[in-house]
Amino acid sequence: MTLSKSLYTRAIQCPKSLWLKKYKPSVLTPPDASAKAVFETGNAVGELACQLFPEGKEVAFTRDYDEMIAMTKEYIGEGVKNIYEATFNYDGILVMVDILHVDAEGVSLYEVKSSTSVKDIYLHDVSIQYYVLSNLGFTIKNANVVHIDSAYVRGDALALDELFSVVDVSDEVMKMQENIPKLLEGFEKYLADKVNEPNIDIGSHCKNPYECDAKDYCWRVQRNIPAYSVFNIFNLGSKKQVELYEQGIVDIKDIPDSFTMTAKQSQAVRNHKAGVTHIDKEAIKAFVDTLSYPIYHLDFETFQQAIPEWKGISPFMQIPFQYSLHIEHEDGRLEHKDFLAVDGEDPREMLAERLCEDIPRDVTVLAYNMGFEKGVIKKLAFEYEALSSHLLAINENMKDLMTPFQQKHYVTPSMNGSYSIKYVLPALVPKMLDAYTELDGVQNGMEAMSAFASMSKLEEGERERLRASLLAYCKLDTLAMVKVLDKLREVSDD
Repeated sequence: MTLSKSLYTRAIQCPKSLWLKKYKPSVLTPPDASAKAVFETGNAVGELACQLFPEGKEVAFTRDYDEMIAMTKEYIGEGVKNIYEATFNYDGILVMVDILHVDAEGVSLYEVKSSTSVKDIYLHDVSIQYYVLSNLGFTIKNANVVHIDSAYVRGDALALDELFSVVDVSDEVMKMQENIPKLLEGFEKYLADKVNEPNIDIGSHCKNPYECDAKDYCWRVQRNIPAYSVFNIFNLGSKKQVELYEQGIVDIKDIPDSFTMTAKQSQAVRNHKAGVTHIDKEAIKAFVDTLSYPIYHLDFETFQQAIPEWKGISPFMQIPFQYSLHIEHEDGRLEHKDFLAVDGEDPREMLAERLCEDIPRDVTVLAYNMGFEKGVIKKLAFEYEALSSHLLAINENMKDLMTPFQQKHYVTPSMNGSYSIKYVLPALVPKMLDAYTELDGVQNGMEAMSAFASMSKLEEGERERLRASLLAYCKLDTLAMVKVLDKLREVSDD
C-alpha cells in the first residue's frame, strides 16, 4: 500500500472515499471555483508562513518523490535549520512536512493551515507525519499546527507573528500513534480488493469535516436520494434524518403522517406531498405594505482575504467591492446605479462614499437576507466615522425580501423547502434563470468573488471583459429582487 498524508486523511473521513480515489476516480465530483480558491489560498498562506522560519531551503516539488526525499536528506546533512516541504517515506507512507525545523536536539514539525482554528482532522494530518518520522529514527521535539488568527487586524504593515498562531499539538498527536498501525491495516484491507467497493453507508461523515467529492455518487447515483429529501427538511435534526433513512424513507412523500416533527416541518411535508402552492395573501400584503416608494433594491458582492492586504482588514473578513442598486419608483420607473471597485486597491472607503451618495438616509432599502448587507454596512460605519451616521441610517431603514419566504407565507413544491433565493427565484420568475445562464464568465456569487480576487493578475483586455461580467451579474441580482417583489404584489392583490 502507498499513501500520501492527503490520502490518509481522506481515509480517516471515509475509507470508501479512499478506495474510489484510487480505483474509480471518474465518479468523483471535480473541484469547483470555491474548492480551487481554497486550494490557492492554502498555497499562499503556506508560502507566507515559511517567513516565520527564515533562511530555510525548499524541497522543490517533482513527481519523482525519491528525488525529493534525497534532497531533504541532503539539506539535513548540510545543516539547514528550516526545510520547507521536507519529504519522507516509511513503509509506503509518503509525507511532506510543511516546515521542518532541525537542530542538535531533534526536529520540530509545523503543519500550516489557512483555517482559523485547529480541527480534529489536522491532528490526524500531523499524526501521520509524526508516525513516519519517528519510525525513520528522528527525535521529534514537538509537533505543531500553524493557523490564521481571525482576531488579527492589520496595521500599516503585516505582522506575521500576530497573523499566525502556532499551536503545540504534541500531546494529542502522541496519543494517536498507538492506533495508526490498526488504521493502516484497515485501509490496506479495503485497498486489497480492487474490484469491490467498500460497503460503507452514507452518513454525517459525507460532509464532515469536508463535503466529500464522492457524495453525489454515493447519494444520488447509488441510492437514488432525491435533491429534496428527508435530509433537507428545515431544522430536522440529524437523528431524525437517520431514523427515517434507516426505515428506508428518503423521499419526503414517503414520510408517515404519524412521524413526529414541529408544526412548520409538518406543514412543509404536507405541502410537498400535496404538490400545491401555499400562499398567505394577507401576510404577504402586510409585508408589502411596509415598503414605501421609492424602494432601493440593494445587493453587495464581497470577497475575503486570508492574508489581509490593507489596514483595518481581518483575515476572512467580508470586504465589499461591488454593489448594484435598482431604484423602483411609484410610477413603475426603474433607475439603476452601481459601483465596482478598482482591483488591487482597498475598495471600502470609496464604496461607502458612493453608497451614501446613491442612497438617501430616509428611504426604504430592500435586500434579500438583509443580515448580510447590514453586517457589511455596520463594519463600514465602524471604519469610517464621517460616514457612520448616514450608513447606520441606511441600515435602520432596511427591509428583508426574504421574510415572506422564510416565514412560509409563500411556499411552492419547487422551492424544495428552502427560502434561499437560489430556489425562490426560479419558482416565482423562471425566465430569470435563462438570463443568468446567458451571462459571460460570472454566473453566481462564488464566481464573482473569485473573479475580483484574481483580476489584478489578468491582462488588460481580459480584466475589462471580467469587469463587464461582474457589472452584468450584480445588476441581474437586484433586477431579480424587483421581479420577486412584483410577484408578491401580484399574489397579494388577487
